[in-house]
Amino acid sequence: MNFDAWRHALRARLFMRLRRWDAAIAAYCDALAAAPDDLKATAGLGYLLGMQGRYGEAEPYLRRATALAPQRADLWFNLGFALDKAGRRREAVAALTEATRLDPRLDRAWYGLGLAHAGLGEHREAVRCLEEATRLQPMNGHAWYALGMAWHHCREPDQVKAVAEHLAGFDPQMARQLIVETGRADLAHLVAHIKDWGR
Repeated sequence: MNFDAWRHALRARLFMRLRRWDAAIAAYCDALAAAPDDLKATAGLGYLLGMQGRYGEAEPYLRRATALAPQRADLWFNLGFALDKAGRRREAVAALTEATRLDPRLDRAWYGLGLAHAGLGEHREAVRCLEEATRLQPMNGHAWYALGMAWHHCREPDQVKAVAEHLAGFDPQMARQLIVETGRADLAHLVAHIKDWGR
């Protein structure tokens, strides 16, 4: 173990807890200067840059992290997330597919994969992935909403209705959003109890 790298990475995690992002980035950079192949510092820096919306800067670190630990599904997810946010959806699909291959129970990877496919206009594939995301995380209103939108783009009104009915049972706000976005006024009764529904 490289003690200097460990010490700098520990400082970086402390700064992250304190929300001192610039100090955390600097500490991770110091850790990598001491040990360029340190996985925790590489992955931590990539993650932090990505969470700050600095996807172009994050990508090399996230790619390096997956090269250092190719069996880690969470690292492939982080790479896929950053690529998708950067608008590079085809590459995001590849990274997120690898994440789901390595850990088929990683619900956020299925969700991200569904969104990436939807962004590419591949709505049937989006449905497949989002159905898996909702199976793994049945109370994720955002995943159910995305699934409803994917069915809408597949021109499957009965499936949209089924999703809206299910969603209304535990997340009426997301159900309302789905109903509005799909133009399904016939489903408005599902969320009529929400205050200011007509606005």
